[in-house]
Amino acid sequence: MSAGHALITGGSSGIGRALGRQLMSRGYDVSMIARRKALLEAAAAELRSCAKHSKQRVEIYQADVSDQTQAEAATKEAIDHLGNPDLVVTSAGTAVPGYFGDISASSFRNAMEVNYFGTLYVIRAALPSMLAHKKGRIVLISSGAALMGIFGYASYGPSKFAVRGLAETLRSELRLSNVGVSVAYPPDTETPMLEEENKTKPEETKRITGLVKAWTADAVAASILRGVDRRSFSITPGLTLTLMHRLPGIMIPLLSWYSDRLVDGVQRACVTPPAMQAKTIGS
Repeated sequence: MSAGHALITGGSSGIGRALGRQLMSRGYDVSMIARRKALLEAAAAELRSCAKHSKQRVEIYQADVSDQTQAEAATKEAIDHLGNPDLVVTSAGTAVPGYFGDISASSFRNAMEVNYFGTLYVIRAALPSMLAHKKGRIVLISSGAALMGIFGYASYGPSKFAVRGLAETLRSELRLSNVGVSVAYPPDTETPMLEEENKTKPEETKRITGLVKAWTADAVAASILRGVDRRSFSITPGLTLTLMHRLPGIMIPLLSWYSDRLVDGVQRACVTPPAMQAKTIGS
């Protein structure tokens, strides 16, 4: 018998795919929603090899979660096929770091559409079924960049702050229901998304994020599932993020001060600091 139905967005790669593997090993049926069909098919084959027993199912749905119609249709189809979700994980995300003046208006908009609205649409589509069945847990994947503003993440950070705000509101509203809510704040994680980030990441950002070694996707996924097992609301992998979350009045000013020193060191080496250059901010 299946341990339940886990619905994962962004399940074709990175943290979402790692969560899928680990949930399959626990006996779950898994449905995955992502944009790229080839990656979804490859992920599905990999997940099936991790199954605990032969009757487990993996279903894939090609959809862009930033599109409300596609996100809602894929979520409802997954529920029709595999039943009410016992776990909904919104892992789909995008990040394009850069200097504020260099980031296009479309990139700011896309970050909100994928990271925030892509989370919102799927939860809105899944929640009625979960409430009707009086069970399940929603896990919103935010970011360590939602615990403090980080140089170079002017488009990504605010979108993840929005996810954090949504999670806190949902926790309050669903507190007396049997639907639980968790929000995870992963550190830099060795994923295809991080590889893409590194292509546009300013040197100042590299110095700041380099303070903590990137985690593997499997390690982050395991940490998230431990938090789910404990029914934790906030899931903060690693000591640094845990202290940032629990002792913000101490850790955030300290980290901000040290980050500023790193930024100053990089910009002193420039004739004209990139962040201070006159730019035309356009789309």
